[in-house]
Amino acid sequence: MKTLRITGVPEHFNFPWKKVIAEQPFEKEGIHLEWRDESRGSGQMNKDLREDRTDLAIVLTESFLKDFESGNPSKMIGLHVKSPLTWGIHLHGGSAVESLHEIKSPSFLISRMGSGSQLMAFVLAKREGWDAEQLDFKIVNNLPGALEAMRAAHPEMFLWEKFTTNPWVDSKEMKRIGEIPSPWPCFAMVASEKALEEFGQLIFKLRNKVYQAASRIQDSGASVLEIAEKYKLEPEDVNEWIAQTSWETQSQVSRKQLNDAMEVMVELGIIQQIIPLENFLTSDYLSIID
Repeated sequence: MKTLRITGVPEHFNFPWKKVIAEQPFEKEGIHLEWRDESRGSGQMNKDLREDRTDLAIVLTESFLKDFESGNPSKMIGLHVKSPLTWGIHLHGGSAVESLHEIKSPSFLISRMGSGSQLMAFVLAKREGWDAEQLDFKIVNNLPGALEAMRAAHPEMFLWEKFTTNPWVDSKEMKRIGEIPSPWPCFAMVASEKALEEFGQLIFKLRNKVYQAASRIQDSGASVLEIAEKYKLEPEDVNEWIAQTSWETQSQVSRKQLNDAMEVMVELGIIQQIIPLENFLTSDYLSIID
């Protein structure tokens, strides 16, 4: 029995993956699917793809494109979530700061360099008119690390998906002083070169099963209570999240959408130039529209 290793953040976005993996659809073909939660985010998952610690990862689009430009030989096999990610802007719950306008020297807690939590800080800086070269970053690995590092006396911001942090905002351990959506589709499915060689078309059969599961979940409200219980969220929050989230359900990507996203990334200094889609996509198994 061979094992196909899959890694993603321990968040509600990956619910369709958990449903498919629970079924173990390829065991008769001698393939066991193994899921691993990675709380440290996309920067760590890109590293794991490079170093053969995972075969397939569900990473933030912007983080993968930056890492691909820096030499990650993995390939995007499709999008997972095509809607933007809404990032909450958080401070310590006891902070006296109530507004972004009160922050004069922006500093951020981030999961790691090159992570979405860092890259979105540049998006926020552009929106707020802050000098991107003056931003200060402190690595905290993950959400628990941010909760431990936050100080009431110093307004270090932590950008993280807003519904994931709701329990700590509700308990007043964290304070949310704003939101910012990503200007690109948020999650991509990425496979290592080694995995594509070793597992071949099975990788794409798995992707398509996840698309089918995502389509069923989006078309039915029956999963709301299951998601709420599994990820310790309030049902009303899950309803709101599902209403603004679009999982990808087809093996296609929009050339215009990805090129527009990369234009923004170039402008922000996240990547140096627009990357030809054919360089990082498994285009033989994806329809490129537009």
